[in-house]
Amino acid sequence: MQPADVPNTPRARVGAEARALLALGLPLIGSHVAQILIGVTDSVMLGWYDITDLAALSVSGPVFFIIFIFGSGFAWAVTPMIASALGQEDERQVRRVTRMGLWLSIGFGLLLVPVFFVMEPIMLAIGQEPDVARQAGIYMPYLGLGLIPALLVQVLKSYLAALELTRAILLAVIGAACMNAVINYLLIFGNFGMPELGIEGAGFASLASHLVSLIALLAYALRKRPEHELLKNFHRSDPEAMRDVFRLGLPIGLTLLAETGLFAASSVMMGWLGKIPLAAHGIALQITSISFMVPLGLSQAVTVRVGKAWGKNDREALRAAALAGMSLAGIALVVIVAAFLLVPGPMVGFFIDPTDVARPEILAVGIILLAVAALFQIVDIGQVMALGMLRGVQDTRVPMIMAVISYWGIGLPVAYILAFTFGWEGPGIWLGLTAGLAVACVSMQTRFWKRYA
Repeated sequence: MQPADVPNTPRARVGAEARALLALGLPLIGSHVAQILIGVTDSVMLGWYDITDLAALSVSGPVFFIIFIFGSGFAWAVTPMIASALGQEDERQVRRVTRMGLWLSIGFGLLLVPVFFVMEPIMLAIGQEPDVARQAGIYMPYLGLGLIPALLVQVLKSYLAALELTRAILLAVIGAACMNAVINYLLIFGNFGMPELGIEGAGFASLASHLVSLIALLAYALRKRPEHELLKNFHRSDPEAMRDVFRLGLPIGLTLLAETGLFAASSVMMGWLGKIPLAAHGIALQITSISFMVPLGLSQAVTVRVGKAWGKNDREALRAAALAGMSLAGIALVVIVAAFLLVPGPMVGFFIDPTDVARPEILAVGIILLAVAALFQIVDIGQVMALGMLRGVQDTRVPMIMAVISYWGIGLPVAYILAFTFGWEGPGIWLGLTAGLAVACVSMQTRFWKRYA
């Protein structure tokens, strides 16, 4: 006879997994929201400071993000690998995987940091207005200096998430977000006798927040799990573990690059339409990015739970974790879509100075974009949950191919055609994003449920 606390029916198993996912996922969601609030704080304060600076942030932020998210593939690989190792009770593999994730992140960062110091000519080359390009050139070097700390933070987040130690992640990121807001307030506007640096002050604040997050999470990891000895003999390579992390992480990075690159390309196309559409696009992206943190946190939690079941070769637990994750994501979807359709004006208006003469135009475009965003939330949430489940079973190569075809073979061309051939402008670009995400959602969900569940 089974113990009373062990679920013995499919519904009970799903319910138990839903509770486990919430316990694991809520701190992750909170930490993601706090992390994205760093960018939101930059957008709000620069929107109140100067529209040109806001436009520069809108086009340069996604460029940083696609580089960062590509390099984060190695960090994301750490989560399912550790989860599977824990399912097999292999503590040594936990240490090996984490260290090589840190190694690969440092190497990637060293290769890409120089790009951030030549951003002004790059922005001019892709058709941005000269004043926007100039301000982006001031902002981006600070983000470049923060790239390696940001990547190392991602690895430590993945390590702690796989160990289901997510509260520390939440606290560290909240602290960094608060510090970012304070430094922004001081340096963007020159308050309390500090120099008025505008977008340069926002860049300095973002760099400081990455460094603080890294120090806090590393200190916690070393204190909480000293048996893993993450920094002992850190200089020694582990070719086998590095190869495994690289093989799993590179497809994840390319998948993330395909999706975020699509959004970055949409920002570039918005820049062709002018400052007003670009500023509205940047605001709408910030809003959708905040809401996306809910399914993203759930997706990471599903990766851990599915990964542990995969390591134990427990097919029933794997299916229960996946069903629970999709159920919770469905609830989140209803709330998000309702907010986008019912209160778009206040959300967009929060980012714009009430006295700015461009406010009515930005507000009008932003409201329309959020209405389209309500549609693509359905497929966006579906695809991120599918990716989380597939990573849990360490299936990353085929989803990468699906992502590239969906986003770049379908999403981007449709966006261009609708925006510039049919003249739908901003809404056309966002409908193109929806088309790419829809194809990715259907193909990835079908793969998981047919092959693994």
